[in-house]
Amino acid sequence: MCKVLLVFLTCLNLLIAADVSLKDTQIWNEQRVLNINSYENFGALWTKLQGEYIASAVFIILILVISIFALHYMVIGPKKFSHDGKKIYAFSTFERLFHFVAAISWIILVPTGLVMIFGSYFGGGFFVRMCKNLHGIATILFIISVIPMLLCWIKRMLPASYDLRWMMIVGGYLSKEKRPVPAGKFNFGQKSWYYIAVFGGFIMITTGAFMFFLDFNSASLQTIFGISHIDILRISAIVHNILGILCAVFFAIHIYMAVFAIKGSIHSMINGYKEEEEVYILHSYWYKELSDKKQINPSYIYDSETKI
Repeated sequence: MCKVLLVFLTCLNLLIAADVSLKDTQIWNEQRVLNINSYENFGALWTKLQGEYIASAVFIILILVISIFALHYMVIGPKKFSHDGKKIYAFSTFERLFHFVAAISWIILVPTGLVMIFGSYFGGGFFVRMCKNLHGIATILFIISVIPMLLCWIKRMLPASYDLRWMMIVGGYLSKEKRPVPAGKFNFGQKSWYYIAVFGGFIMITTGAFMFFLDFNSASLQTIFGISHIDILRISAIVHNILGILCAVFFAIHIYMAVFAIKGSIHSMINGYKEEEEVYILHSYWYKELSDKKQINPSYIYDSETKI
């Protein structure tokens, strides 16, 4: 544990040192005035969004999301499934490991990102810079997890015809009734989060790297897109912040569903097993697939009245 802490502190110090060394680059020296004066193209949009809308939008969205969660929990309540029946093995040790690394990275990325957005309210200074550097370290953890996440789950995450029916009933989460929902091993909501986290994550990594290192060599990008270095940074910040808001919302939904909306659901990412009733109700197509392939001995039988 001490070794892990030592490595962590060393990385943090290196990032802080890198941050300080940037003051010797064209971003910080007398050329910064020339960069700032490149106000055409994306300068006005950048100033408007960053100065007036992004922070306000984040605050309003956070309040709305928390309010919706509270309303859902009070009115509909959590779905509860028997924990005394059979268990279905859902996730391997490797899947649980890279999911854990991804979860840790997001637990750091989201709050540190919010601190940077509301940096002026925290008085700027050391605390905000520390959050920036923690954000950078957490990005490395996310990079480690995103490749296996892409390779291991992409097949199960492909769109299916029943996803549209799942969407029409919002996965049954607006009803207290427990009846089979049209979904495979991953439902449409989980697939949406996957695509935002993985493919949106690649964009977040790229734009975040541009902003973190600031003075990188952007000559080829400037040639391809015909814009200045400062505009590349402006576009990166705009895209990063908008995608960041979307990711934060879906991450909050993911946490709410796993911890509160479906009692005990989070255990599947701890021990690898899901409750049979939960799979039968919330992942009915996968349950049917497992039954047809004789991979489980089903306790629930489909009949003409079962609609999936």
